[in-house]
Amino acid sequence: MKPTVPGKGESSGKEFDFNSRDFERVRGLIYQRAGIALADSKQEMVYSRLARRLRATGITSFQQYLDMLERTHDSDEWEAFTNALTTNLTSFFREAHHFPILVDFLKTLKEPATIWCSAASTGEEPYTIAMSACEAYGSMTPPVQIVATDIDTNVLATGANGVYPMERIEKMSPERVKKFFLRGKGSHEGYVRVRPELRKLITFKQLNLLADGWPISGQFDVIFCRNVMIYFDKPTQSKILSRFVPLMKPHALLFAGHSENFLYVSDALKLKGKTVYELNANQRVARTKP
Repeated sequence: MKPTVPGKGESSGKEFDFNSRDFERVRGLIYQRAGIALADSKQEMVYSRLARRLRATGITSFQQYLDMLERTHDSDEWEAFTNALTTNLTSFFREAHHFPILVDFLKTLKEPATIWCSAASTGEEPYTIAMSACEAYGSMTPPVQIVATDIDTNVLATGANGVYPMERIEKMSPERVKKFFLRGKGSHEGYVRVRPELRKLITFKQLNLLADGWPISGQFDVIFCRNVMIYFDKPTQSKILSRFVPLMKPHALLFAGHSENFLYVSDALKLKGKTVYELNANQRVARTKP
């Protein structure tokens, strides 16, 4: 294919034509669809990830692909488009300082705990939450219900399956590995599977934080929303946090990522500890009134 003559921000010498106008269209579509605000520096990432969709669909230019997206109601391709541009960096016990806090908090509860992991990715975070719950209660069947959601259906399938390469658990203690994982044999050698007791604690669901309706109900003792708000602009962050607040019990904790600060976008929360939030006094009083 003969490349276009590049202008500012345009790519040349690549398999598909991709210029700054295409990138701006992608930015607009993913913001509208998922609230993700792509930085200028993400142009190469966008090309690399969406080029796979062009190959898969047989379309030969980004302009044609984006035209197709804008005029179609093909939910499968919109889903593939969104999945391609979603970053899913995660690991077991990531930002490990949160989990002793979670364990101590769970020990104070008198009723079964409800936990929402709102950006579950490939499942490492909700499974870490489940392991922490087992350790808090000293049981593989703790009184805990975990809802794990993500916009990306591909990573949710990985999480629900609960199978991971051995290198994913290399930093975990041998005691935890033995307690919570089954080692693969034969054709599954080199992989581990999360024990079924943990998988029973978690319900995986697709959820777009920008959607008008969320497929969850009730209130939670704990909400994890870590390292996802950084992809949203401030108005979007404020909108999402305002929807979290009614879903929090009066004593609930909200866990954020290490680079996220919710105090600038919500006055309903106060900082309890390092990137751990709780409802402010007014919100707690309002929640306990009959």
